[in-house]
Amino acid sequence: MTIFQALILGIVQGLTELLPVSSSAHLAIFPWIFKWNEIPESFDIALHFGTLLAISLFFLKDWISLIKGGFNQAVKKEKTTEGKMFWFLVIATIPAGIISLILDKLSDIIFPEGTKIYIIAIAVALIVMGIVLYLVDKKSKSVVKYEQITLKQAVLIGISQALAAAFPGVSRSGITMTVARLLKIDRESAAKYSFLLSTPIILAAVIFSLDAFEFSMAFLIGVFTSFIVGIFVIKFLMNYLKKGSFKVFAIYRIIFGVIILFLTFIR
Repeated sequence: MTIFQALILGIVQGLTELLPVSSSAHLAIFPWIFKWNEIPESFDIALHFGTLLAISLFFLKDWISLIKGGFNQAVKKEKTTEGKMFWFLVIATIPAGIISLILDKLSDIIFPEGTKIYIIAIAVALIVMGIVLYLVDKKSKSVVKYEQITLKQAVLIGISQALAAAFPGVSRSGITMTVARLLKIDRESAAKYSFLLSTPIILAAVIFSLDAFEFSMAFLIGVFTSFIVGIFVIKFLMNYLKKGSFKVFAIYRIIFGVIILFLTFIR
């Protein structure tokens, strides 16, 4: 892993982990296009650690309020929006984590990384989810705000993360935002809940893979770059979705998927 490759992949991770376009797809396709070596597991973790830091820092005040509210609701029986949302996140994360582990193992068997079927699966998932995201976002009304999310909605969005583990190219943020829009949650609230929901999942993945950390210059550059880019991407998306839609991301997914299929065909 060279410094240049670490820089490029750090930028790619920071951009795509937080937008509904699939970071796993981009991190697999970029080395494939440029014929780089496969990304070491330790570096993949470094990239995710960087975006985890970005999400945690951007929503630091929210997490402090959520944890405080959750503690007060459990101990002092004080019911607040923050307390409710904290326990919704906890309840939604547990089944999502278990199902994701199972489907991830199955996915490795059905779609072995580095194979042609893996690349094709990514392309198909990008296109299909792009179409679904566009149609759902276009037809769904925005009537539910972040504070009004119910337990049922929270769990359904949480469990949907498992599809990202089952099919490479689906995108964790893409599927959670799509399901949130299907449940008539407004775009900004869908993005915020998706980011908060992703925090414990990514944190768990990083913790369970700490033994694979290899502290090198490439590692540090990957963490730093994905962190900095991630901060700007979250800020951009939260502001953009106040008036914009997911249409541009859906179109990008479809175009990128078609390009991948074309490259697969001519190689």
